[in-house]
Amino acid sequence: MGLIESIKENAKRELKTIVLPEPEDERVLKATAMVLEEKTANVILIGNEEKIKADANSCGANIEGATIIDPKSYAGIDKYIHELMELRKSKCMTKEEATELMTSEPRFFGCMMVRLGDADGLVAGSNSPTADVLRAGIQVIKTAPGIKTVSSAFVMETADGKFGDNGLLLFADCAVLPEPTAEQLADIASSTAATAKSVVGLEPRVAMLSFSTMGSASHPLVSKVQEAVQILKDRAVDFAFDGEMQADAAIVEAIGAKKAPDSKVAGKANILVFPDLQSGNIGYKLVQRFANAQAHGPIVQGLAKPVNDLSRGCSVEDIANLVAITATQC
Repeated sequence: MGLIESIKENAKRELKTIVLPEPEDERVLKATAMVLEEKTANVILIGNEEKIKADANSCGANIEGATIIDPKSYAGIDKYIHELMELRKSKCMTKEEATELMTSEPRFFGCMMVRLGDADGLVAGSNSPTADVLRAGIQVIKTAPGIKTVSSAFVMETADGKFGDNGLLLFADCAVLPEPTAEQLADIASSTAATAKSVVGLEPRVAMLSFSTMGSASHPLVSKVQEAVQILKDRAVDFAFDGEMQADAAIVEAIGAKKAPDSKVAGKANILVFPDLQSGNIGYKLVQRFANAQAHGPIVQGLAKPVNDLSRGCSVEDIANLVAITATQC
């Protein structure tokens, strides 16, 4: 069984409710039909019911079983408006502004559903920029306790099974933070460890990557990673981690044993935390192409409740898969 099939099986065991706030995109409607047929989640669509049903009928998507909510006629809208005003009171948000946002911006409305427990997670981005999706998540749902950083991870599924856990590794951060600080790198490590457990079912072994292994080079870039490792130690996190280390020392057992003989992670890492977005993004794309690996993600992490962002070039299957991933994060 492949990774996505395994995730979908896990999602079926305890159905979660996922908001899809962009039903004007026919791919979202077709993905809704797929999710409902596969029974991997309950689905809430945001918008005008008559239009959504007409659009679904027009594109041949059977969305019977999905819940459709129009913010403009939603019975609980006053509670949502009040909650948003409280969240944004430091910005002096007025009732009129909160009303406008809640009734005209479905990503904000959907995130409020998740915040207040009326849904479990949200998937958006097929019809909007990443910044719009993350802005709604950060402003409404906020970050998880003890975490100040929103980041992302890719689950890399390699064919030969040589590295990680039978070929599965998580790469972070490859999509959100250009130049993370040491504290943010520590947050990324903790968030990715949580993603590994909840989504993939892995016991995390985190390597904090650098061009140096255990002090073999001296440079401010190395010092930042070393500081992140110390922050994780000070936090007494509940997962295995080590660093700083080079990528080969992290995943090749013989090299790890030679360069970091006292490490319990070196040579056995299943999570690679890159020192910056540039190296992370380049790294995952090289592995994806050179190793013919599947890159599942980006999975947004660090929020108190799950919100995930789609590429605007996504397929129907991509949306359905991310719904299942989001359900397992709940």
